Amino acid sequence: MTIQRTLVLIKPDGVYRGLIGEIIKRFEQRGLKIVGLKMVKVTPEHAEKHYEEHKDKPFFKGLVEFLTSGPVVAMVIEGADAIENVRKIVGPTEPKQAPPGTIRGDFAHTTFKRADEKGTGLPNLIHASDSPETAEREIKLWFKEDEIIDYKLPHEDHVI
Repeated sequence: MTIQRTLVLIKPDGVYRGLIGEIIKRFEQRGLKIVGLKMVKVTPEHAEKHYEEHKDKPFFKGLVEFLTSGPVVAMVIEGADAIENVRKIVGPTEPKQAPPGTIRGDFAHTTFKRADEKGTGLPNLIHASDSPETAEREIKLWFKEDEIIDYKLPHEDHVI
């Protein structure tokens, strides 16, 4: 078991639908700790850096446009095997594949095909880093060192 940090973004569709509190609650109930949190208006340049691994793919423009379409809540979440655990809570990227009990499974249902038909990014509520390397790069892109707070929760010894 490794204590890790990972980046989570509540995308504009999650913010506009009023799901910020519910999404944060899911991570906290699991015993994960939020060590960085802010709401931001994402610039196209920042979104392009975030999605740089997709720059040559046909859906890149839609990803950038979607992430910049409204406010985003950015979080750094810490915990035991946080990257894997957060991704389990979030569910698969395509909401129609996400099982009930996951964030995407409970609050979204759209498909890659529908996003392609509309020419938009996939409204799937949330982004979560997929590997330790990605988490490290993304956290540095979204947070300054002094925006991440190290602290201990009273119940930490019982959940991690």
